[in-house]
Amino acid sequence: MTKQRRSFTPEFKREAASLVLDQGYSHIEAARSLGLVESALRRWVNQLQEERNGVTPTSKA
Repeated sequence: MTKQRRSFTPEFKREAASLVLDQGYSHIEAARSLGLVESALRRWVNQLQEERNGVTPTSKA
């Protein structure tokens, strides 16, 4: 029995990362409330921080 891999829109990823960066949620709180794995949310937060600092992302959003 295999699990189907979930996919998320770039807008969802941006909003999820924004919870941590702009609204003061911890990574754990935001991940649990959205039903995400914390490591995925951390990656999205890091990517959004880099984008805001002017670094062009090398991987998908």
